Amino acid sequence: MAKQKEMKTNAMRLLDKHKVPYKVLQYECDTFIDGLHTAEITGAPVEQSFKTLVLQGKSGQYYVLVLPIAGEVHMKEAAKLLKEKSVTMIPVKEISTVTGYVRGGCSPLGMKKQFPTYIHESAKEFSEIYISGGRIGTSLCLNPLKLAEVTGAEFAGF
Repeated sequence: MAKQKEMKTNAMRLLDKHKVPYKVLQYECDTFIDGLHTAEITGAPVEQSFKTLVLQGKSGQYYVLVLPIAGEVHMKEAAKLLKEKSVTMIPVKEISTVTGYVRGGCSPLGMKKQFPTYIHESAKEFSEIYISGGRIGTSLCLNPLKLAEVTGAEFAGF
């Protein structure tokens, strides 16, 4: 019987292009579930699991924040970091248009356009972190320094 070919996401293709090693975790899921439930299903350590949020500044610029799944963004701190008067989360209905991904499958890698990206500084404590793989039901495990390298991200507290 022929082996089924793995369907690559844009995130995986970008990592392959940059020769960054990663592991793929697949799980059964048809609709959005939060990161805590994803970690529970995949067995990924919660403290090493990160979510991707997209914010828009008062200027109209989009920003990508990668933060612990149990964490929350403090909008005033984020605005200060991003040198914006204010920032807001983009509406769910705009995620696909802005990023090319769907809610629950938004990866900081391989978006339609590479936006300024910031990874929470706690990610540097780990040799590997877990992020969305670019579709619902797929997570990627990779080195956070390599993630920063490929996305041009900075590490910061927010």
